[in-house]
Amino acid sequence: MNFDLLIRNGEVLDGTGAEAVCADVGIVGERIAAIGDLSQAEAKTVIDAAGQMVCPGFIDVHSHSDAYLLIDPRAPSKVFQGITTEVCGNCGASVAPRLGGAQLPSDWQDKPFPGTWSTVAEYRNLFEQVKPAVNEALLIGHNTLHRGVCGYEPRGANPEELKAMCRALEQALDEGGCGMSTGLIYPPASAVPQAEVVALAKVVARHGGLYTSHMRSEGKMLLEAIDETLDIGRKAGVRVQISHLKTSGKANWHKIDATLEKIESARSEGIEVAADRYPYTAAQTDLDILLPDWALYDGKEAVLARLADSRVRKKIRDEILEERGEFGFSTVMIGSVENPEYHTFKGVVLDKAAKILDMEPVDALLHIIEKDELRTGGIFFGMCEENMWRILAQPWVMIGCDASLRAPDGILSKDHPHPRAYGSFTKLLRASLDGQTVALPEMIRKMTSLAAKQFRLNGRGELKEGNFADVVVFSPDKIKENTTYGDPHRLSGGIETLVVNGTLTIQNGQLTGKRNGYFLD
Repeated sequence: MNFDLLIRNGEVLDGTGAEAVCADVGIVGERIAAIGDLSQAEAKTVIDAAGQMVCPGFIDVHSHSDAYLLIDPRAPSKVFQGITTEVCGNCGASVAPRLGGAQLPSDWQDKPFPGTWSTVAEYRNLFEQVKPAVNEALLIGHNTLHRGVCGYEPRGANPEELKAMCRALEQALDEGGCGMSTGLIYPPASAVPQAEVVALAKVVARHGGLYTSHMRSEGKMLLEAIDETLDIGRKAGVRVQISHLKTSGKANWHKIDATLEKIESARSEGIEVAADRYPYTAAQTDLDILLPDWALYDGKEAVLARLADSRVRKKIRDEILEERGEFGFSTVMIGSVENPEYHTFKGVVLDKAAKILDMEPVDALLHIIEKDELRTGGIFFGMCEENMWRILAQPWVMIGCDASLRAPDGILSKDHPHPRAYGSFTKLLRASLDGQTVALPEMIRKMTSLAAKQFRLNGRGELKEGNFADVVVFSPDKIKENTTYGDPHRLSGGIETLVVNGTLTIQNGQLTGKRNGYFLD
C-alpha cells in the first residue's frame, strides 16, 4: 500500500486512554488510512519516529485566538505545544458576530487584519483565505451579543432585545458556531440575570451545541457560581463546560471538596457537565478587573471619566482597598502594556511598580490603568497548587491554555502574556512523564478524545483509520515548557512532527511553512 505520509516505528497513544503500542501510521490526503505494521509500505514522505510518542493532535479547548489566527496564521506558540485545534470565542468574547458595528475587545483593536467582517460567515471566509496552521471551532460570546444589541449599560436585555440576541445567535450557530460562551464576571454580563443566559442557552441546546462559562465568581462566591452554572444547564437542557475551573484566593482554597462534589453530583443527576484547566497557579485577565463592577460599566470612555473625577476615583480606591484586604498587591503582576511610556512595567509586580512611581500600590494601579486607557493586562497569583493538580486529575477535566496565540517574533511578540500561552500542554506532558500527575495515556486522552467528544469535533481526537490526520510526534526526553513569567515568549521544546489534516506543519522540530487548518462546524 502506498501513502502520502508514513510515520514509522513510533509509540502510538491513540487518545482513548489505552497504553502505547509500537505501530506505524499511514496517511493518504487528509485522513489516516492505516495503523499497524506498515513496514512493507511505501510513501512520498517517511518520518522515522523511533523512540518518540505518536498521538492525536492536541485540542486546546479554551483559546482566545479568534482574531490572532488572522494576523499570524503560523500559530507558533500553539503548534510547538502540539496543538492542532483551538476552540475560540471563550469567556463571553468572540470575534463575531459584530452587531451594530460593535467594537472588538481592546487587545484586538488596531491590529493589521487581512480584511473586515461582521458575521461568523464573513469571519469564516477570511479564516479560509488565510489558512492558519491549526483548526478552529468557534464559540459565540454572550457579551459580544449583549453589547451589540444592548450596549454597555449594566442591565439585562428587554424582551425585544432578547429576541434580537436569540436571532443573532441562531444565525451565528447556523453559520458554524459550536456553542455559546459566557464571561459573567465581566461587564455588562455581570449585571445580566440568569434568565437571559437560559433563554440563549436554549437556542444552543436546539443546535446541539455547548454552553461554556467563565462563571460569575471563582473565589468568594465560587460555590454559588457553580450552582448557577449547573442550574443554567438544567433549565436549558444544554451541555455545560466550566471554564478554567479553580479555587481562587487563599480564603477559598478549602472549597475544593465542595466544588468537585457539586460537579460530580450534577453528573450523576444526568447533567452533561465537564471542565477545563491550565497547569499554572496564576490567572490572567485585564488589570482593570480589580476595579469595582459599577466602575466598569457603560464602556471605556465612561470608565476613564470616572477615573478622572477625583471624588469618584476616591470611591473606587477605597473599595479596591477594602476588597483586596489582606491580599495586598504583591500577588499582582503587570502583564501587557500598550502605552510605550509604561512598557518597562511589563512583568513587574505591582508593589515594585508603585515604588518606582513613588505611589501607594492602589494609586499606581489606578494610574497605570488610566494612562494605558484600560488596555493593561494583569497576572494574578492566588491559586493553590495542590488544588490545581486535583482538578487536573479529574477524568472529566480537559486542557485549555486560556490564551491567544503568540509568536516570539513579529507583531504578536510585543506584549507580555502569561506563560500558559506557550507552555500549558508541554508542561503537562512533562509532569505526566515525571509522575507528577496522571499517567501519560490518561493525559493524552484529556488532550484529545475527551475534548473532541465534549465539543463534538467529529473525526478528531483519536488515531484510527478514517479520522482526520491530525497527529503530533514528540520526544519524551525533550518535551518541556521553556516559557516563564518573566520571559514568556519562548517556544516549547520536544515537538518533532506535527500534521494537520494530512499536512506536515512541523518537521524535524521546525516549521515547514505549510498550513492546512480547517474551520470546524
